[in-house]
Amino acid sequence: MIKLPELLAPAGTLDAFKTAILYGADAIYAGLPGFSMRARAKITTEEVKTGIELAHAAGKKVYLAFNLFAHDSEYANMPRVSETIRYLNPDGLIVSDPGVLLWVREHHPDIPIHISTQANICSAESVRFWQNAGASLCVLAREVSHNEFINIRRQCPDIKLEIFVHGAMCMSYSGRCLLSNFITGRPANRGACAQLCRWKYDVILREHESGIEMPITEDERGAYIMNAKDLCLMPRLAEVISALPDSLKIEGRNRSEYYVGSVVHAYRCAMDEYARDPEHFNPDKFMDALNVLESRGYTTAFFDGPLPPSAHNFESARSTSDWHAAGVITSVSDDCFTFELRNEIKAGDEITFILPGVLCGPTIKLEKIINAKNDTVLPKMSAGQGNAIKIPRNLVSSEYADKIVPFVLAYKHK
Repeated sequence: MIKLPELLAPAGTLDAFKTAILYGADAIYAGLPGFSMRARAKITTEEVKTGIELAHAAGKKVYLAFNLFAHDSEYANMPRVSETIRYLNPDGLIVSDPGVLLWVREHHPDIPIHISTQANICSAESVRFWQNAGASLCVLAREVSHNEFINIRRQCPDIKLEIFVHGAMCMSYSGRCLLSNFITGRPANRGACAQLCRWKYDVILREHESGIEMPITEDERGAYIMNAKDLCLMPRLAEVISALPDSLKIEGRNRSEYYVGSVVHAYRCAMDEYARDPEHFNPDKFMDALNVLESRGYTTAFFDGPLPPSAHNFESARSTSDWHAAGVITSVSDDCFTFELRNEIKAGDEITFILPGVLCGPTIKLEKIINAKNDTVLPKMSAGQGNAIKIPRNLVSSEYADKIVPFVLAYKHK
């Protein structure tokens, strides 16, 4: 059996933690509350603690992102950070600031240090610099090509290397964009990016002396001038694995549990199939599993070198998928599943289940919508406010229904 790299999943909520575990992640990364690159992440210290305990019980590792660029004033809070780190007991800290790295080495010398993608590591020389500074793993910049990775791997055999394989791309050097901070006051490198690169722009020529403004006409392809497609290396996964990275990272700590489950599920199934028969591995069916996700279209980005024009979507920032997240099974009984909605659902809609370890889950048609609160039959139901429906268990074959039950019972009530 081929030794596979670690599959590393994001978790911005406790439900995402549980979902990543259920769907086959080897490790999970979450933010150190209040001190990471995802300022909008709502996960609390206690939820992170619970997530780490669940992960450790399942034999998974958890790394905490501590990858802010710290100002002098923030070091005054470090004693409180130390208490939190000791309380959470993670398997590693992800940092990007050299000052923070020195602080971690001094105050938490036994915790492995991972260098964040925010450090923009693009060369073997940079890897050796961080290795000499005490890092045990380097997350390479998304801008590193596959051939460059192979060269870095060859020159740096004694340190772990991690690469991104899936998720949003930044139009600037990963998270270093100034547009958000300049226009909205929300800094990109503090996780509060307003994503101005996804906005539709009208270009105006202003004549300063007269004050006259004249619009510059653009066609549709010129409107979304900075809208990068989403990274997806599934089509090149065989080459990725054969180059011997230590960890494959999925972006998305602000994403839903549906996103986490779907992406982890697809890569887990693909990696396991590759390990069983690398010579005949075909990524197409695993791409089908990823195409159900809302995305801006996919690109292999810098894998082959400089970005091609196809790496951007100049026409729209809307999702290219025809699918929506329907909901999540929250409880089971002898005769039905309780299904909490994430989008509106109508009588006659079809639902496809994404089940751990099953690439193609069952699809059922909902002939009627049954309100889980009072059993009334409705023509449709909207998401929100805990709205849920009942799905009769006999709509799902026993083969699949029996797979659903243990996973729901394992985590949903903890």
